[in-house]
Amino acid sequence: MWVELADEAVVKKTIEALKSRGVHVEFFNNKEDALKRLTEFIPSGVDVMTGGSTTLNEIGFVDLLKSGKHPWNNLKDKIVSEKDPQKQAELRKKSVLANYFLGSVHAVTQSGEVITASNTGSQLAPYAFSSNNVIWVVGTQKIVSNLEEGLRRVHEYCLPLEDQRLKQAGFNGCEIGKILITEKETLPFRKVTLFFVNEKLGF
Repeated sequence: MWVELADEAVVKKTIEALKSRGVHVEFFNNKEDALKRLTEFIPSGVDVMTGGSTTLNEIGFVDLLKSGKHPWNNLKDKIVSEKDPQKQAELRKKSVLANYFLGSVHAVTQSGEVITASNTGSQLAPYAFSSNNVIWVVGTQKIVSNLEEGLRRVHEYCLPLEDQRLKQAGFNGCEIGKILITEKETLPFRKVTLFFVNEKLGF
């Protein structure tokens, strides 16, 4: 459960629902095509910030940012490079204003609601308001029937896997501090884009 890719009819239904809620959607058959499109989609010279995302790792976007072989201003690299805790915290706060903020989400309902869970909420401000361009990269296995199932997916599937991943990496584990449910994008100065990929990506 929650690991199988959605069938074509469900994907099409979900895409239409998302569009009706102000979310732009593009569909890709594989992660290679999605990564290629990202490199074309994001303009040269803009500030780029990413939320913690297994999906962005899996499609190769994180490695691309780390390589420096791109035309963008990588804000996360500047944050990681700053060793002064106070200065690093200030850079993190400023990063929520990035021109382009990328990440993933934990569930998308067939009626077009988008669910994102977070421990600290650091990526939720850009998702909800502060970044003018938000890009979500999402495997189609994250499509669920409704909000109730989406929240169950977050608590019963995503949280245990993320908790396990963090503990294996030497951290204390994971808990959910905040959940954002995006019902609709209404602000005219913002563009929210969801890249559906027909592969199992992320949790």
